Amino acid sequence: MPLNNTYLTVNNMVIEDLLEHQQTLQKVIDTLQDDIKAGCELITSVIKTGNKVLLAGNGGSAADAQHIAAELTGRFVKERKPLAGIALTVDTSALTAIANDYGYDHVFSRQVSGLAHPGDLFIGISTSGNSQGILNAFAAANDIGCKTLGLSGRDGGKMNGICDLNIVVPSNTTARIQEMHILIGHILCKAVDELF
Repeated sequence: MPLNNTYLTVNNMVIEDLLEHQQTLQKVIDTLQDDIKAGCELITSVIKTGNKVLLAGNGGSAADAQHIAAELTGRFVKERKPLAGIALTVDTSALTAIANDYGYDHVFSRQVSGLAHPGDLFIGISTSGNSQGILNAFAAANDIGCKTLGLSGRDGGKMNGICDLNIVVPSNTTARIQEMHILIGHILCKAVDELF
């Protein structure tokens, strides 16, 4: 009997999560099409001019940053030349040195200040929109003259006022927000592919 109860509990959880994902996706379709199109225009304008895309996030958002950067330097779907996509989450020496010397809140902003140029694009990913390290990186990007794109959730947090475009996934559930972020990231990569 306990096995059946466990099965029912797991089955209910699976159905609930799939339905919540579906509902979140429908909200994205209903409310974010224009913002996603604007994000596509932003990233393609940067790629067209030969500039680079820098990305950062924490935890699962770090994985998303790395995933999108890899789609740019490798390829998404089409065969094309490699493009400059840099995830600021992968250099362990830089991350640990900066965190040690300046504090973790500066691990991305120091890299943006050292690597970015005017006309580049910084994409910051934070499900809450309030990650201090990402906010500091946006500030550094703005100082340099980078274009800035946020992927956030909930109400968009402080990212609303600091980046050129903040695509805010209408959900309070971190997992659902992250699922939509990678979908939006793939759409951005598809828009880049269409340039070639």
